[in-house]
Amino acid sequence: MEKYTFGKESETTVLIQMVDEHSLETLEAEVQYLRELTDQKPFYLMALKVNHWNDDLSPWEAPAVFGNQGFHGGADGTVDEVLREMERLEMQDPDANDSGKRVFCLGGYSLAGLFALHAGYHTDRFSGIAAVSPSIWFPGFVDVMRSHEPVAGKFYLSLGDKEARTGNPVKESAVQELVTVGDCIREAYRCLKERGRCCTLEWNKGNHFQDVAMRMAKGFAWLMRCSEDNLAGL
Repeated sequence: MEKYTFGKESETTVLIQMVDEHSLETLEAEVQYLRELTDQKPFYLMALKVNHWNDDLSPWEAPAVFGNQGFHGGADGTVDEVLREMERLEMQDPDANDSGKRVFCLGGYSLAGLFALHAGYHTDRFSGIAAVSPSIWFPGFVDVMRSHEPVAGKFYLSLGDKEARTGNPVKESAVQELVTVGDCIREAYRCLKERGRCCTLEWNKGNHFQDVAMRMAKGFAWLMRCSEDNLAGL
């Protein structure tokens, strides 16, 4: 995966985001928003460009929903690649880990948001997960959240108020009783709360394609504030 970075590798807070060509266009704006929202708190953002979006970020195989391209379920392998990137980062600057307080957060938008949420059930290496306008309609995903224990520390969920009314495109899925994307994200939030996880659900104005940079920055900023509060209590 190609890597795009902002900030110093030695920073305590490391933000990891899965991106595609379109996401790359808004990264600089996202970083600027994030600096403003966190009062210029230091962070290191590592954006990893995904080669095959539907294949590499989907948690399991599923038929095509939009167009003809289906999902091949490569998310677990991609999570492992991200973990290897984290290990390489730690090996390059071991002094940054001496305090034991280094914080890794994973975030993404749309299918990358679903991937981040999936990773929060796959490994406990992430202090926080930012699932921004995630593809929470993915067939069977909410059922997995109902029956499995999340292992990441904190979860930020968000959705646009107009996209919330979108019908679930997977009509024959195991979650067919959830008729809108808004229903799916509310159920995801309920599952996390029932499992005792620190989490929030934020509603943004607009549809799925509006204010992507700001929405991502808000998600990472929330995780950074939570992490800062935790470190202050150590």
